Amino acid sequence: MAKILIIEDEMKIARFLELELRHEGYDVLICTDGRKGLETALNEDVDLIILDIMLPGLNGIEVCRRIRQESQVPIIMLTAKDDVSDKVAGLDTGADDYMTKPFAIEELLARIRVALNRKRNQKEPKNDILQIGDLKINMASRSVFYKDDELTLTKKEYELLEYMVRNKNIVLSREQLLNQVWDYEYFGDTNVVDVYIRYLRQKIDEKYGIHLISTVRGVGYIIKD
Repeated sequence: MAKILIIEDEMKIARFLELELRHEGYDVLICTDGRKGLETALNEDVDLIILDIMLPGLNGIEVCRRIRQESQVPIIMLTAKDDVSDKVAGLDTGADDYMTKPFAIEELLARIRVALNRKRNQKEPKNDILQIGDLKINMASRSVFYKDDELTLTKKEYELLEYMVRNKNIVLSREQLLNQVWDYEYFGDTNVVDVYIRYLRQKIDEKYGIHLISTVRGVGYIIKD
């Protein structure tokens, strides 16, 4: 039985989530402030965390950042605002997924299943090197080098780059990138992909004066040999 930690200060939402999750067979813990939630996340053996952004004590972004220093437990963040900056901030600090309130419980349950299945199916990364030109990706250490210079990438930046290099010479739509890199069916604004492509271009194309990532107008993006 998977154990899920809910860190949410709105008791009606926390109680609703607890009832739904217990009905699905999950064991559930609830914390209503950021500091207690962080302490519980680091000391309890939990399988997944549902984490609100707006919390007393410590906000959800800071809680997520501190958890990621110690653990890779799946984290789904909840935000009350349909704001790309909130989503990007959560993903940049290591969240695996996000949902905007109000949300359909069926969709949250589906995303929980995806995150737990991914955790169960994770294997030790092979000591493989992906290379395209002078760019090298070490999948064992999840590190990226341009010539001898190591790049500093966030979790999602790395995963997006690795997926695109694995699929070099293939035009990838924004929807494909969301489904493969963020691991769920996504409906609506795909602007978060454009944001992360811009980050990668700033850290690679612009920094080293190369043209790694190309835009295919009206379709998506491609990395060519």
